[in-house]
Amino acid sequence: MIIPSIDLEGGSAVQLIGGKEKALDAGDPRPIAEVFGRVGEIAVIDLDAAKGLGENRNTILDILNLAPCRVGGGIRDYQTAKFWLDAGAQKIIIGTAAKPELLKKLPSDRVIVALDALNGDVVVEGWTKKTGLKIFDQIEELSQYVGGFLVTFVEREGKLVGIDKEKINEVVKCAKDTKVTIAGGIAKASDIGTIDKLGADTQVGMALYTKKFDLADSLAACLRTDRSDGLWPTVVTDEEGLALGLAYSNIESLRDAIYEGRGTYYSRSRDQIWIKGGTSGAKQVLKSIDIDCDRDAIRFSVNQSYPGFCHLSKTTCWGDTKGIKALENTLSDRRENPLEKSYANRLFSDKGML
Repeated sequence: MIIPSIDLEGGSAVQLIGGKEKALDAGDPRPIAEVFGRVGEIAVIDLDAAKGLGENRNTILDILNLAPCRVGGGIRDYQTAKFWLDAGAQKIIIGTAAKPELLKKLPSDRVIVALDALNGDVVVEGWTKKTGLKIFDQIEELSQYVGGFLVTFVEREGKLVGIDKEKINEVVKCAKDTKVTIAGGIAKASDIGTIDKLGADTQVGMALYTKKFDLADSLAACLRTDRSDGLWPTVVTDEEGLALGLAYSNIESLRDAIYEGRGTYYSRSRDQIWIKGGTSGAKQVLKSIDIDCDRDAIRFSVNQSYPGFCHLSKTTCWGDTKGIKALENTLSDRRENPLEKSYANRLFSDKGML
């Protein structure tokens, strides 16, 4: 899967070539993070903190409220690591400070070690200094303490030159059960599909910002289907995972859903793109997209407005909900369509009573 990357410098989202030359400045990272976060975790890297030239703490805290994040850059001690974990980071990325004595103190499943490799040698200090360590030796030594590795092929980073499939396969095999994320050289969406088949995720920055491909292309590269029409079955759920119904997606509907933040599907009966709620008013706000383990089905998590997903004005295509969920839907309806003397209306209007 793809892990979109936001590198921060002076409060802006930037992209560097070889870790030095600024290739572009994408401006405010917040709207970027909101879109990126719809396809899963994003990597947020504080370049200023990594270089000891300041920090982007407040900006990252804002981003943590917008998307599930892996936070990295300048995390060199326990207190800083703990701060970001407590602040809501899904995972933290630790580079040069990734030593057993620090890693032992942290929850392994929420720690990723960043290894920057120049032709197989681990490099530090902005990729200018060789450590004398080999990447495979580091993976074998640290894998017992962490939940993942971020491996950057420095010779390819920011240059859009493509991937080295053989090297990636070697890294994945060396890491065994520890998850690997690959960065550096990603030039086309099919690279992400190839890396996914090898068992790793792909961290992408430059290719997305320069529009070599987009997030929909990236997801599609990992998907497969046995349907003659090429569509992907799409399970639609609410934000708590309750199944609302089944729909279908193609690349165009997927792209609209991601970038417009709404429930967009492909209608088989009408043979066209279908935006949920476009005529009925039962609109959806897209929260996240997931791909299943077999890569042949999609899940949309949405905020569904009244009266629900089903064309029969039911909450789900299997009928209305029950229990606490039914009460929640009733209260939501009362809030949108208040009855002057209703108890629910008093709850919403009288803060003391609530």
